[in-house]
Amino acid sequence: MPVINSGDTAFILMCTALVLMMTPALALFYGGLVQERDVLSIMMQNFVCIGVVGLIWVFGGFSLAFGPDIGGVIGDIVPYFGMYHVGVSPNPTYAANIPFIMVFAYQMMFAIITPALMTGAFVGRFRFGAYLLFVAFWTGIVYLPAAHWIWGGGFLAKMGVVDFAGGIVIHTSAGFSALATAAYLGKRKLPAGMSEPAPVDLPLVALGAGLLWFGWFGFNAGGAYAADALAAYAFANTMLAGAIAMLVWMFWEWLETRRPSFSGVLVGAVAGLATITPASGYVEPSAALAIGAIGATCCYYAKYVQRWLNVDDTLEVWRAHGVGGMTGAILIGFMASSHINKVEASVGQLGVQLLAVVIVGAYAAIITFIILKVLDSLGILRVPEEVQERGLDTMYGERAFNLWDMDRTIPK
Repeated sequence: MPVINSGDTAFILMCTALVLMMTPALALFYGGLVQERDVLSIMMQNFVCIGVVGLIWVFGGFSLAFGPDIGGVIGDIVPYFGMYHVGVSPNPTYAANIPFIMVFAYQMMFAIITPALMTGAFVGRFRFGAYLLFVAFWTGIVYLPAAHWIWGGGFLAKMGVVDFAGGIVIHTSAGFSALATAAYLGKRKLPAGMSEPAPVDLPLVALGAGLLWFGWFGFNAGGAYAADALAAYAFANTMLAGAIAMLVWMFWEWLETRRPSFSGVLVGAVAGLATITPASGYVEPSAALAIGAIGATCCYYAKYVQRWLNVDDTLEVWRAHGVGGMTGAILIGFMASSHINKVEASVGQLGVQLLAVVIVGAYAAIITFIILKVLDSLGILRVPEEVQERGLDTMYGERAFNLWDMDRTIPK
């Protein structure tokens, strides 16, 4: 009979809290990168995911992702709906040593941050009401099936696809959905004479990036569901990949522009963390260094693909998360070691990893397009151009910064 391990439970409690913190950290990271007139809007889009996705997770979300498999496509909604049968007794299918409710809670934090990642792609163009509907539909139709296919015993898991902490389920799905959304909404309407605006607050970006990196240890190491050697490897791999990716991104930027940038250093680290995520529990630390370097290189030069596509992915979500996540997932096929986990690098493993990336990326982009088409047909999707020029924060009756403004009145 399964017995709860108090040490492992304490570890997952901590990891769950760290992953939750990543959503507010993402709000800071994105909030500092946009213009002053859009800071509150993007931060609100991030924070509201906690409420919307949290409720979805309770009322069917967890069951659809992790319930008993139905045809390899989706989980049975009945067993865990409303947290029925989600209690303190361990579930050996997922983690035999911790309360099942902690599997529920830990996975909920992943579901929350995934749609939040997309918000950086469509800054200043999405009506808030439509965004709430988009998050709900996207979570139900894109995220939950993808999570079930790989983590819930679905058809990709049966084929041998692995994804330790979400490079495919989270980063690939969010990255390609972000690209589809930015393409559908079109380019931003900027004030006359304004070129690409500079970030409003780089120290805020640094704070967000630092908290994201801190939370990423829970994001990746928690995938072991135990305070053991596997968690230690994932923890160390996370640190090493983020560190080398930061330096490699800086190198490429320095080589191209003849000077490094602070924003580039921060984005490079995040790209490396996204790349190591799927592989963090399957590779040696030496391989993590290689994965971080390769990930930073692929993400950096993906800007030329994005320029060719001519899509206004404002904060380059596809470039950092989509490209990073799928790169790390594919590299499992080259670098996985059975010494770390029960997966070995092979042609077969490479093949199924490639297949999973293609299926999830294409599915996410296509379904996202359909959701947007439906919302657009209702006439509630796009922000009017005159509001885009003024900034979305004017729609909330608040402003992000009042420190140097003698007129503290709320903007109309």
